[in-house]
Amino acid sequence: MAGEQDLLSTEIVNRGVESSGPDAGSMTFSVRVRRRLPEFVNSVKLKYVKLGYLYLINHGIYLATIPVLVLVFGAEVGTLSREELRRRIWDSAAGYDLAAVVAFLALFVFTLSVYFMSRPRSIYLLDFACYKPTDDLKVTKDQFIDLAQKSGKFTEDSIEFQKRILNSSGIGDETYIPKSIGSPENTATMKEGRAEASTVIFGALDELFEKSRIRPKDVGILVVNCSLFNPTPSLSAMIINHYKMRGNILSFNLGGMGCSAGIIAIDLARDMLQANPNNFAVVVSTEMVGYNWYPGNDRSMLIPNCYFRMGCSAVVLSNRHRDYRRAKYKLEHIVRTHKGADDRSFRSIYQEEDSQKFKGLKISRDLVEIGGDALKTNITTLGPLVLPLSEQLLFFSTLVWKLLSGKGANVRPTKPYIPDYKLAFEHFCVHAASKTVLDELQRNLKLSDKNLEASRAALHRFGNTSSSSIWYELAYLEAKERVKRGDRVWQLSFGSGFKCNSVVWKSLRKVRASSGNPWLDCLDRYPTQGEF
Repeated sequence: MAGEQDLLSTEIVNRGVESSGPDAGSMTFSVRVRRRLPEFVNSVKLKYVKLGYLYLINHGIYLATIPVLVLVFGAEVGTLSREELRRRIWDSAAGYDLAAVVAFLALFVFTLSVYFMSRPRSIYLLDFACYKPTDDLKVTKDQFIDLAQKSGKFTEDSIEFQKRILNSSGIGDETYIPKSIGSPENTATMKEGRAEASTVIFGALDELFEKSRIRPKDVGILVVNCSLFNPTPSLSAMIINHYKMRGNILSFNLGGMGCSAGIIAIDLARDMLQANPNNFAVVVSTEMVGYNWYPGNDRSMLIPNCYFRMGCSAVVLSNRHRDYRRAKYKLEHIVRTHKGADDRSFRSIYQEEDSQKFKGLKISRDLVEIGGDALKTNITTLGPLVLPLSEQLLFFSTLVWKLLSGKGANVRPTKPYIPDYKLAFEHFCVHAASKTVLDELQRNLKLSDKNLEASRAALHRFGNTSSSSIWYELAYLEAKERVKRGDRVWQLSFGSGFKCNSVVWKSLRKVRASSGNPWLDCLDRYPTQGEF
């Protein structure tokens, strides 16, 4: 019972002056009880650390042996003079048959060729674009409530609930939604979905092709992810048709994978680039707001209405070595975590009909706790790949001590050391799901306000744009010109399933703000700590 109470936090909410009933004219208050993220320091499991170390060992064994061989060879050669070294080489060579020497050299060249041909290709991020809707789609929080009221679909209690959610959401007064949500008619139609998809996707891709100077016909791989709107023909087919792409393009359309699908799409594009040399891959991440608008009064289904806003990102990747000089970033690591085997995690974000047969996304009360468990697994696996050796030793030693202390009767147990991820990354792009989630992540990972500045700014300016939010955050960092050569960027996202995914990029040059950056017209207003 005590452990359950530790995951709860309380907040006194002023609900204003009561308009009717026995308490009319008096101030009313309510107590809001929320679940917090679990304390990572109390719940890190050793098996997830093993996954990270096994991953590191499997990929780093060759690099670990090379320095040893160089040191041994250098120590041996260093004891000989130049004349003695030359004499030994000549004497050794004289004892070999010419055919044997030629065969050895041929085998050596063949082995080197196989090694360089079989090793993973470097994946470069050439550029990316984030769609910025037109001003006629911009709404304040008050205008959002007005549109909801004009639609005639919600009760007064539901309207008040949405007001309270918006006021504590961290969302500002310049986000974008389709105007169709204010209509009393059904907005979840294929026509509305296709219209919104065409607007945001083509807007992002037009900018991407212009910035990267790549023709649509040059693209060999196309990956599109959109969780809840999946028409036939697919969104990837719609893009191919619009831009008249080549007939042998490898296209994929990912659906139903939630806000973390953007990194899954990057992972799929990486695998395709490894198997198809000299290629470009384009990844499009988006979500349709109007098509998924919930018109009912179930509070757990009204929450997505308050948070999700229009947005789309488009990224172009390359595996060509000659693109190194013009690329912005190099892909370093991708770590994916899936908790779908657990029933609670699987149903934490669940699309279904309410009692009135209205379709919507149902958000579980345990979502923050479930997300924290997935995040804990993901970052524990990622740690050995990115953390300095000193942090890894401290982390691993405390875990071993905890394991030993659990077996001894007289050994005092200790909390595991949670590594300082600020030593591994210069920039953080955490999925801007909600203010509550960002607050809990900052507290648990001991991140500074500056570490989460991009995430809070993206939530405030653009809202929760689903899988594309991490790219609006990176665009914010680029607009501020904070990304320098050698900097490491951590993009972290989570979504239905339940999934938590990480991708790590290394900057190849100092990144300047581009003309198409969506933050240029409002950059001087951020950070606005008071509104965050």
